[in-house]
Amino acid sequence: MNMDELARRVKDSSIRLAAATTEVKNKALEFIAASLTERKNEIIKANRLDLDRSEKENLSAPLLKRLNFDEEKIADVVDGIHDLIKLEDPVGKTLLSTELDEGLELYKVTSPIGVIGVIFESRPDALVQIATLCLKSGNGVLLKGGSEAMETNRILAEVILEATMKAGIPEYWAALLETRSDVNDMLKMDGYIDLIIPRGSNEFVRYIMDNSRIPVLGHADGICHCYVDEKADLNMAAKIVVDSKTQYVAVCNAAETLLVHESIAPAFLPALKNLLDSKKVEIVGCPRTQSIIPVAPATPEDWKTEYLDYKLSIKIVSTLEEAIEHINTYGSGHTDSIITGDRERALRFMDYVDSGNVFWNCSTRFSDGFRYGFGAEVGISTGKIHSRGPVGLDGLVIYKYKLIGNGHIVEDYANRTKTFKHRKLNRDFA
Repeated sequence: MNMDELARRVKDSSIRLAAATTEVKNKALEFIAASLTERKNEIIKANRLDLDRSEKENLSAPLLKRLNFDEEKIADVVDGIHDLIKLEDPVGKTLLSTELDEGLELYKVTSPIGVIGVIFESRPDALVQIATLCLKSGNGVLLKGGSEAMETNRILAEVILEATMKAGIPEYWAALLETRSDVNDMLKMDGYIDLIIPRGSNEFVRYIMDNSRIPVLGHADGICHCYVDEKADLNMAAKIVVDSKTQYVAVCNAAETLLVHESIAPAFLPALKNLLDSKKVEIVGCPRTQSIIPVAPATPEDWKTEYLDYKLSIKIVSTLEEAIEHINTYGSGHTDSIITGDRERALRFMDYVDSGNVFWNCSTRFSDGFRYGFGAEVGISTGKIHSRGPVGLDGLVIYKYKLIGNGHIVEDYANRTKTFKHRKLNRDFA
């Protein structure tokens, strides 16, 4: 089947899926969870083939870690599906109800976006999370994973599609794409695809944005910051910074730059360096940082680099305002955290830092759809239209206006025979 025909079938199926009941969608999710558990040995065997091939091709250690899909990760995605089942259906929620005039009622009601094209990295768990979120939100989906996960993605797509067909979901609500040319074809299909969500390198995301008329939701970089304020508890700060940097380095919400107030830098940085040394983190710093701890010099390029590795850049700042300015200049609008005991300073940071996620006294690693209770996520958006931050169920619906009348015509209002009342109703569309 060619790409055009496949996309057309997904589009047709998405229209029927949009009207599926919550009960049918949840039953399909239950079948997926059960099938993943039943077929876990097949899935792990397929994943071993991908890992062996990727090791021979010298795939980097962080990417190999993402690629690994063992029994523990399968259990995690199954738990995530059960959590997703418990979440409220985002489709069909009344956002507004207004009586325009007697017998003329307007409703604003959530609805699926339609067909979503998702291009994601080497993590097989991303395929399961994305597909199940799209299913619960009533969207068709075209899935393009990395070639390094080809065998794992194939069996996961097979498991998901077989399980959902058993539950009565349309056959082509989802489809797996495998070749690079499929991506280029996808970018031209604005007649079938309503939204593209790319997950990959900065260059790749920019390429997608520059080569498609389809709206793109996502983020190019994850340049996240921790700022240790002059009023910080230093033990707390060290714990948060180490977690933000090292809990999992190959992810977009790991901290890449640390900002430290000059008044506490002499006491804080030596102790922090010992902790980071134990984790084998390479540190680069500004001249003021170098005067306190022995580290390599940071270049201007370091402030705008997403390392995705055991490397951290450190800059000493004189004021809270300088920290905010640095973040807004070099950050990517992803996630930034302040560590301080001063509420007023924390709130100022959270108001003025222009990012989708702004934190106080906690690790940047909390910026995640699963941790937010969204039932995982399809990605992180640093944009400001439609959805921002971790994109879960609510980020995968839009809305439509539904107007119910009884023979009403505009001419009656144009000649002032009738007048609008615009009275707010507290009523759901039914």
